[in-house]
Amino acid sequence: MISSERLQRFEVDLDPLEPTASEIPCKILGYGEISCVLEIDNDPQFAAKRMPLFTQVSAAEEYARNYQVYCDHLRDAGLTIPADKTKIVSGKNGVVTLYILQEQLDAKRFCHELIQVNTAEQNQKMASAIIQAIEKVWSFNEGHSDDLMLAIDGQLSNWVYGESGELAFIDTSTPLMQVKGQETLDPELLIKSAPSFLRWLIRWQFLDDVMTRYYDRRLVYTDLIANLFKEQRGDLVPTWIQLINGETTGKMEPLVLSEIEAYYKEDKLIWQLFLGLRRFDRWIKTRLLGQRYEFVLPGKIQR
Repeated sequence: MISSERLQRFEVDLDPLEPTASEIPCKILGYGEISCVLEIDNDPQFAAKRMPLFTQVSAAEEYARNYQVYCDHLRDAGLTIPADKTKIVSGKNGVVTLYILQEQLDAKRFCHELIQVNTAEQNQKMASAIIQAIEKVWSFNEGHSDDLMLAIDGQLSNWVYGESGELAFIDTSTPLMQVKGQETLDPELLIKSAPSFLRWLIRWQFLDDVMTRYYDRRLVYTDLIANLFKEQRGDLVPTWIQLINGETTGKMEPLVLSEIEAYYKEDKLIWQLFLGLRRFDRWIKTRLLGQRYEFVLPGKIQR
């Protein structure tokens, strides 16, 4: 694992516009809404989720504590979470960056990759494993309904399905959980990566939806199924709808294809627009204002 001192050096040297040009080598493994995932210093053991969201060390420390509690609760619920560690370093211009270092798993075993090469039977078995894991979260919530509720983003790229049938959940960097009905995550952190000229609109129109959709069992499954369209596997949708409806009978209203199609179209439009505006914001800050833009943005994403 990279040392705190070397990670600090990496952060200071990092150019978010060209992250792979750093003196300390890195490779981009993936992107999140508020983070990017890097392999740093040629270390294939850990994936480093970079989150330049803070102006004070104390805020980063509080986030790291909530993150660890969230992971512990997911493990208590019965999910497998890769080994992890957090490190906090100082960036440029007063930015404090939290790195979540998570054990790297085989990239070929991510579920959004497997659905492209699996047989129909294998995909059905994998889907059942994901459904069973998500249901563990809701069983946990039902057992703690008076004091604790966990949220989960169940989309395909957040799951890694091993050759022996073991399933790991990796998207733990946004610790969405409510304690006695109160959200523990500061919602302002979720819009830090948004263009400054849009934040008022996001607070007004979208933030509540982002903060609450993953506490809703039916929306979690709707998002999971819609993800099949993004991965160009719409042919799997009817089978997965049938599987989910069968596993959740009496627990939620059945999923309906037309609703999922409408959800996907709206979600696709929103995220394409959002990414385009983030790139525009980056251009304004770096090219017109000569400022540093902290976030590493992806290239073209197929949806």
